[in-house]
Amino acid sequence: MKLWLTALLSLASGYLISLAQDAAVRPPLVLGQDAISTPQSRGARVTLERDPQSFINIQPAQGEASTLLVLYPGGLVRPQAYEWLGRALAAQGVQTVIPVFPFDLAVTGAERAEGLIARFGEGKRVILAGHSLGGAMAAQYSALRPERIDGLILMAAYPAPNVDLREASFPVLSLLAEHDGVAQAAAVRGGLDRLPPGTRLSVLPGAVHSFFGRYGPQRGDGVPTVSRADAEAQIVREVERFVAGVGQD
Repeated sequence: MKLWLTALLSLASGYLISLAQDAAVRPPLVLGQDAISTPQSRGARVTLERDPQSFINIQPAQGEASTLLVLYPGGLVRPQAYEWLGRALAAQGVQTVIPVFPFDLAVTGAERAEGLIARFGEGKRVILAGHSLGGAMAAQYSALRPERIDGLILMAAYPAPNVDLREASFPVLSLLAEHDGVAQAAAVRGGLDRLPPGTRLSVLPGAVHSFFGRYGPQRGDGVPTVSRADAEAQIVREVERFVAGVGQD
């Protein structure tokens, strides 16, 4: 019995140490790796900058952007996983900035958008977006500083129970992958009760949680019944449609 208990404790300790190492030692941040989808996305200007913390800055190939999108990554997901989306939106005049959070956890700095909006947001429509845990933190910032943003996009995410955005004046888009095994559909739909009445929920047919970012399969996720390329195309269409409508009412 003692032998089995010792072995079990050893396995549990090893698993916990592995999780801690995964959080503390993050993979390299490499721009441009598996992020280019079209000739237009190739032309986007992409740089890694500091202010004072690091962020990815994705700008249109030419001219000034009319919209600033601040995108919070999902938990333990490297920010370059969302570079593909910023590149795709650049052709529509959108500047996308993706903060690099300590340990890749947006919960360590939910107010990171503040400095980025101050630096890049003047004269632009400002939209805050987030995937999974990043979406929850984006919703939290939106509740604290609603006057700073013109729109909110939640990707497989929902506001925490103590975050109430029902009285917010900005529009919200909620994206839900049909076969998401990480962000449960009931929780995402339940979160609509804490969002403005006009919030639009869009379900992405056949998609899964990990299709919002290019970081590979995720433990516990569902099985897709659509290609990643098709899911990404729909994500871009939904975001572009939302961006085009912000400030038009």
